[in-house]
Formats: sequence, C-alpha cells, structure tokens
Amino acid sequence: MASTSRNPLVVGRVIGDILDPFESSVPLVVTYGNRTVTNGRELKPSQVANQPQVSIGGNDPSTFYTL
Repeated sequence: MASTSRNPLVVGRVIGDILDPFESSVPLVVTYGNRTVTNGRELKPSQVANQPQVSIGGNDPSTFYTL
C-alpha cells in the first residue's frame, strides 16, 4: 500500500521531483504583512510588493541556517 503524506511540499511534488526527500529540523514561516505563505496559496503581486518576514525556529541562538 502506498503511503500518503500531508506534507505540502510532498503533495505539491517539490520534494521528490525537485528536492531529495528530507526531514525538516526547524519550522520555517514566511509572511507578507499579515498573510502567511502556504503551499497552494495564491498571492497577488500587490500583496508581495514588500519584503517578506522569514522566521526560522529553533532553540539554539548560536545555530545558523541557510535559505
């Protein structure tokens, strides 16, 4: 039986087609104003005209991450 995933990057075929499978280690949230970017959500050019806020979770402030 094939396993199903609820991970939007797997469902959207980003993981598997573009990226090799991986397990995320920290949460990543991207917002434009008050709109959170999620898989499948369409944003108008006027909604993304300004720079986004990118929040990378984690408990160790001495750890660095690369986008």
